[in-house]
Formats: sequence, C-alpha cells, structure tokens
Amino acid sequence: MTSAESICYTLVNVPSVTDSEPSNETQLKSDIEHGDLRTKTEALKRVILMTLNGEKLHGLLMTIIKYLLPSDDHTIKKLLLIFWEIWPKTDQDGKLRPEMILVCDAYRKDLQHPNEFIRGSTLRFLCKLRQAELLEPLMPAIRACLDHRHSYVRRNAVLAIYTIYRKFENLIPDAPELIHEFLEGEKDASCKRNAFMMLIHADQERALDYLSTCIDQVNSFNDILQLVIVELVYKVCHANPNERARFIRCIYNLLQSTSPAVRYEAAGTLVTLSNAPTAVKAAAQCYIELIVKEADNNVKLIVLDRLIDLRDHPTQEKVLQGLVMDILRALSSPDLEVREKTLNLALDLMSSRNVEDLVKFFEKEISKSSSAQGHDDTDKYRQLLVRSMHQCTIKFPDTSAVVIPVLMEFLSDSNELAATDVLIFVREAIQRYAEHKPLILNKLLEIFSSVKNLEIMRGVVWILGEYCEDVEGILRFMDQVRKCVGELPIVENELKLAAGEEPEEKQDDKPVKKANTKQKVTEMGTYATQSALSVAVKPKSRDELRPALLKFFMDGNFTLSSSLATALTKLALKFRKVCNDPRKQNSFTAQCMLIMSSVLHLGRSGLPSTPITDDDDARISLCLKVLSDCLPLMNEIFSEKCRQSLSGLLDIRSSEESQKQKSVEKNRSALNTVQADDPIKFLQLLEKSESGTIEDQFELSLSAAVGMSSQKKEAKDPLSSKLNKVTQLTGFSDPVYAEAYVHINQYDIVLDVLVVNQTTDTLQNCTLELATLGDLKLVEKPSPLTLAPHDFANIKASVKVTSTENGIIFGNIVYDVSGAASDRNCVVLNDIHIDVMDYITPGHCSDTDFRKMWADLEWENKVSVNTNITELNDFLQHIISVTNMRCVSPEKVLGGDCGFLSANLFAKSIFGECALANVSIEKPADKGPNFPVQGTIRIRAKCQGMALSLGDKMNMSQKRTKK
Repeated sequence: MTSAESICYTLVNVPSVTDSEPSNETQLKSDIEHGDLRTKTEALKRVILMTLNGEKLHGLLMTIIKYLLPSDDHTIKKLLLIFWEIWPKTDQDGKLRPEMILVCDAYRKDLQHPNEFIRGSTLRFLCKLRQAELLEPLMPAIRACLDHRHSYVRRNAVLAIYTIYRKFENLIPDAPELIHEFLEGEKDASCKRNAFMMLIHADQERALDYLSTCIDQVNSFNDILQLVIVELVYKVCHANPNERARFIRCIYNLLQSTSPAVRYEAAGTLVTLSNAPTAVKAAAQCYIELIVKEADNNVKLIVLDRLIDLRDHPTQEKVLQGLVMDILRALSSPDLEVREKTLNLALDLMSSRNVEDLVKFFEKEISKSSSAQGHDDTDKYRQLLVRSMHQCTIKFPDTSAVVIPVLMEFLSDSNELAATDVLIFVREAIQRYAEHKPLILNKLLEIFSSVKNLEIMRGVVWILGEYCEDVEGILRFMDQVRKCVGELPIVENELKLAAGEEPEEKQDDKPVKKANTKQKVTEMGTYATQSALSVAVKPKSRDELRPALLKFFMDGNFTLSSSLATALTKLALKFRKVCNDPRKQNSFTAQCMLIMSSVLHLGRSGLPSTPITDDDDARISLCLKVLSDCLPLMNEIFSEKCRQSLSGLLDIRSSEESQKQKSVEKNRSALNTVQADDPIKFLQLLEKSESGTIEDQFELSLSAAVGMSSQKKEAKDPLSSKLNKVTQLTGFSDPVYAEAYVHINQYDIVLDVLVVNQTTDTLQNCTLELATLGDLKLVEKPSPLTLAPHDFANIKASVKVTSTENGIIFGNIVYDVSGAASDRNCVVLNDIHIDVMDYITPGHCSDTDFRKMWADLEWENKVSVNTNITELNDFLQHIISVTNMRCVSPEKVLGGDCGFLSANLFAKSIFGECALANVSIEKPADKGPNFPVQGTIRIRAKCQGMALSLGDKMNMSQKRTKK
C-alpha cells in the first residue's frame, strides 16, 4: 500500500498536564456505566487518548457499545466516530471482530438519522473504513443519502460513494451512472463539484458528456466547479489532442472568471494546449491582471515566474514584447522584490520597438519616486530604476541623450542610494559616447557646488579632471574649485574666522540695509509701526557658511584631497598643451599648486576634526612634485594611462555582458532547435504521454507554490538522489533497526523513518522519541506502534526550520516486549545532521552592493586554509562547489599566473539572508610546486549561526578526498 493510500488517522491533541492518578480499565468502565453525560464524555476521551498511546483496552469494547452507542448526544457521537476510526476492527488472524456487527447496525441508524450533521459526519467516517464486510450492509442507506434535502449530506454521500467505488467496486458497480444522474439534477455547487470530480477519475466519458451539455454555462458555475472543469479539459486534451478544438473555447471563457484561482489555472492550461499568438497573448494578459489586482505578494511572485517561463520560448517572447507596458503595471506594488523581478522581465523583453516607451516610463517613475521621500524601499526602488535606464543605454545607445539629463539630477542628493549608480553610468557614458561629452560636462559643472555626498564628490572631481580638455572647460572647473575651496590660504582664513575677524572684502562689500517701515492703524485708532526686520532670523553657523570642498576637509574627509590633487595635476598638464602663453601656463600651474599646498597645510594644522592620513599626504606631495618637475613619463601617466585603464575596465564589462547574453540566447535556441539527426515524430505513432506536454501543469503549479520546483532533477533519477539522503540510525545487530530518509522542503524537514523488528518478540508501544538542537522545532510527536516479530513499519516526523544554520536531530526508540515484566527497552539513535547547504542557493550582486553589505553585516567568521590542494584556482572552485556559493569577482581578475588570489563569494538563503565570503589565498614561490595553498577565508553574515555554520562547512571540506 502506497503512502497516498494508507489510512489517515485523526490527530488528537494530548494535554501536557495529565491527571494525578492514571486511569485504569475498571475506573473507565465504571464511569461509562454509571456516570452522567459529562463523566461519560470525559471517560471516552481518556479511552481515545490511551488507545492512541498504544494501550490495549479490549474489555471496554462491549461496555462502550452497550452504554455509549445508543446515546443521542452529538459530542459523544462525534467522539465515537474518532474511537471507531482508531480501534482495531480485526483480530490477530485478520478476521472481523463479531462486536463490529453491532457497530455496523449503529452506523445504519445514524445514516437514517433526521439530523443532517450526524448523517454527514457518519458519511465522512465511512470514507476511512477499509473493511468491505462493514460497508456492504450500509450501501442502501448511503444511496438514500443522495436524495437528502440538505446539501451537506448529499456532498458527503458523493464522497463516500466515490471512495467505496475506488476500493470496493463490487459493492456499488453502477456508481458512475448513479452519480451522473445525480449531477444532472443537482443545483448545489459543492455537490456538483464532488460529483464531477468523481466522474473525472471514475468514468471520464460521462464527465465529458455532462460538460458538453453545459459548456456554454461554464461562466455561471461556482469557482470550485470551474477548477475541476479546467483539470478535466487539461487531462482530456493532453490524452487526446484531437479534442483541443472542442474544449479550448471553454478555457478561453474561463479566463474571464471572477475567481483568481480559476483564471490562473485556465491561463496555464491554455498555454500548454496552444502555442498560437492569440492564446499566448490572452494567457499573458490574464497573468498581468492577476499581478496587478491581487494583494498578496507571494501570488504576484508566482505569477511573475509564469510570465518568465513564457519568455523562455522565442515565439512566445515576441508576443510578450508587445505587452511590456502592461507588465510594468506591476510596479504599482510596494514590495521591492516584485518590482525588481518586474523590471528584470521588462529589460529582458526590451527591443528597438519598445525601448523609447520604456525610457519614458522609467523617467516618469523616477520623478514619482523623487516626491516620495523618507522610505528605504523608495530609495532602493529608485536605484533599481537607475540601473534599468543604464541597461537601456547599454543595449540601445541612442537613448542616452534622454537618459543622461534625467539621471544626473540625483548626483546632488545627500542620501541617495542611486547616486553611486548614476556616477558609474555617467563615467561610462562620457567615455563611450563622445557626442554627449559637452552635455555631461556642463551638467556636472552646474551641480558641482551642490554635491553633498563624499563619494559622489570624489567621482565628480575625477571625471571633470579627466575629461575637461579645452581651455574654457578647464577654466570653468578651476573657478568652481576656487569657489568651493574658499579663501586662500585656508589655514590663515580659518584662524581669522575663529578669532572673530571678518575678511576685508566682506566688510567693504557689506550693504547697509535700511529698515522698511509702514504705518498701520489699529482697532483703537492709533498708529502701529511694523518693520520688515522685526522678525529675528537665526544666523547660519560657521559650518553651514563654509564652501562644499572646505566643509569636507574640515570634517576630516581628506580622501577627497588626493582626488582633487590628481584632478588639478591633470588640468595643469592639459592647460600647458592647449594654451601657448607661458605666463598663463605658469599662472594656472601656480594656482593649482597653491590649492594643493593649502589643503596639505590644513590637514597638518590640526584644525580639522581628523588630521590628514599619510597616504593622502604622500599623494598631494607627489602631485606637487610632478607639477614642479614636469617629467615626460609623469605627463604620460597622468594624461593617458588613467583613461586607458578605464577603457580597459569598460571593455571587460561589456565583453562579460555580451558573453552572458550569448549564453542565454544559446540555451534558449538549444531548446527549440531541431537537429538534422533528430527523429521525426508522427502524430499517429506517439504515445499519449508524448502527444502534449510531459509535465503535469497542476503539479507544476503546486510545486511552484510550495517551492519544490528545484526538485525536478530528483524525479529523473530518484535512486541516485534519495539513497544519498538515507541516514542509518541504528546498527544491524540492534534489536530494532532504523534508518531515515531526510526530505527537505523549503521550511520543513520530513523524516521518513523505517523501523524493523529484528527479534522474535512482539514489540509493543514502539515509540520514536526525537529532540532537536539548533533552530529546529519538532512539529508533532510520532504515534506508538506495535511490531510483530520481524515486522517493519514507517514512521514520519515533521521538523520546522526557523533559520539558516546547522542543526542536529537526535533521539531514541523505546519499546516494551510482549509478556515481559522488565522495564522499557531503549535503542539510542545516531544523530541526523541537517546541513546548512540545503538552504543556501548561489546569488549574484554587483561589486558596489558587495562592499556595502560587507560593511553592514554584523557577524564575521575567519577560517584558516588547511588543504592539500596545490593550485589557487582549483582550491577556489572546490570551495565554491562545497559551499554552494557563487564567485562574483570577474573571471579576468582571477586569471593569469600569479602567486596570490583574492575572490568574493555570495549566496542567499531561502529566508532571504545574505552570506558573503572573501577568499584570500597564496602559494609561496619558494616552497615548490607541490606545496599546498595557504591563506584565510573570511565569512560575513547577518546572524551568528549562519556565519559559524558556513565556517564549519568550509573547515570540514577544505581537503580534497582522493579517489
């Protein structure tokens, strides 16, 4: 008997606090015979709990039949149904107990009871019976329940007939015909659904006949019946493709259903039945409406995945390209993950026909997001929009003229996450698109004094210093620098301000304001004088009055000073080439050297909050030395080499992007390309399973909902995958042998434990007792079993996972030997280790995001390298394979023959947690070629358990096992 056909018992909660005195059979018998209604109810509950725990109370059977079975109390009747479900109905020889004849008569009376609840609950109980001898006398009463006035009874009567027909067809051979007649005259939606479901599995032809009679009325049916109709059409059309034209109109009609679940299933079925553009468009529009109208973010993500699956087919991708603007309606959702997935899908569908509309839409979204300040997700969403517009310019450079002015507005914002991405985009645009260079430089010079972020200011200074090449541009940039640095020399000016003195030019130019007064008449008839200067204005502080660059320097941010010194050096060297007047050349160079020396003097003076660092000091001194000596080699380095380095970096990134795009297109084409030697499939020679999609669409939907889509590979080769997950819990010489198959399904772990009695004794109350270590929680306690000699049984236990870290499940098996007077026996189980790798998947992030997360994450674990691998790249690939992480460092950075290697790894857990790792390894040149790799691995994560678990995994798996 398979697990799907095994008996499903009703689970009853066992109270944690038991009675002070354990109940015995005599006491229970007395309570049932002589107690009042409440006492009888409590006694029956105790009997049920004791039976579930493995107690044998055979002496109470006739007492319960005699005193409780005739009761009309609904609570007792409901408890009796649970009792008869768990009570063994056969003896040791497998024959039906004679007492069950009396119980069968009670069932028949309950099926004729005037109360609809008693009838319906009894019918539901009969679905769980496995004894044909008990069911046979009840068949007339079950048939009669189909004509009951209440829908609850009729609905459960259909279920009872279906289960009895499936298990014991000889008891009711005319069940399909009976249910078909019942379905034609039924009005209740739930009853029709159950009856139609039975016909689908019992007699599909009758189900099709009924559907043909009411196919035009499908839209008026209830959603539960519509879902069953979709399933029937799917199965019929895949089993017999000739029926597609007959029922595909029905699926089109169901796309307009009021139920979101029906529309979702109908759209998925329509795509599998037909690849016509009209069908794909109708299904895609249905998916888009579901994304926009459904409030649950999980539903949005699942439906977005279905749209992404449609994009993988070239013919369907062309249809989706025309619906890009409709797909972007999903950006109305406030959830960042939904927005990110929507933007990625839109960028994948971007073409020359819709790129202009995409750019205009992104421009409007950026302006909307700019007005909604003060929320972290808003800033991150704006960052996603900036990156999307960047991708538009990479694929279609003609859009850069529209994109550049929009994005450069973000550079002056102080707390803007997108500013860094904008700066990267501007740097790339000014290098690649020479026609837009004047526009970019003018815009940067306009916003130069308003930039408030240190990193953005450094980038702007570098770009202006590198790309201002004509006399006008160089002089404009120098004017901006002089304004933002302030009065020179800086130290003397700051000392004067600290002493309370004001600069002379400010005293001379200070205008004398005359108070503007007006005479007004009050209510008393007197004159009132009002002055425009009567309202006191709070003067600005000295820090607020300082220019932009000087403010950075006074705050101790001297990393900007080295960038400024490099930019001024480049400007001075370029000015010498473009200007032929030696006096102007010397004057400009002297101004640059004055600014650099003033900044250097300020850093050493002690006035800023933090003094200048040695590196920045050395950098400024070097720039002063370069301008004073003017050596040709230094001129070449500052004028040409920097731009060549940037050009090389951009070329590497563009080649990586093109390689990724080619690999994606190659994978897509491989799925749809027909090779010359491929066999020809003739429709008449195909099996039923080959005539359509092999995968069951409904199973795929369920798998996507519960996160099991990644387990398709296991289905292809179940032996190789499942046997690797079997853990032996006891030894072969133990009286009880046990082994467990660990099935991990996203947030749940299911342990399927096989227990084998290796003795010649009967083991009673055989119980699997488990405990957990780590963030694992045992959901339910396994029920006790009774094992015959050399018998075996399967016990299932569920464990809930709450975080990403290693966990341990341990426990023992306890049992009693039949007829023995000794204490309970115990077999200790081996520990089951839950690997953190089961919850980690490779992730991808940019270098900027990696650095930001590296600085933000709290926990770090440092692992020393101790391996027998002698090659740097081999060790890196080994670490990637055992930790399930992805290397985010570019391949060209890792290439070449060098004695050291540094790489960044990134992964995400199913809980959304990020794990970062930096591998820094070297191979000493003086140790010989066979000397193993040395170095360290630093791991950072948000929680301590994840960092420690990854470190333990790397420690255990560093050495490569010899084959």
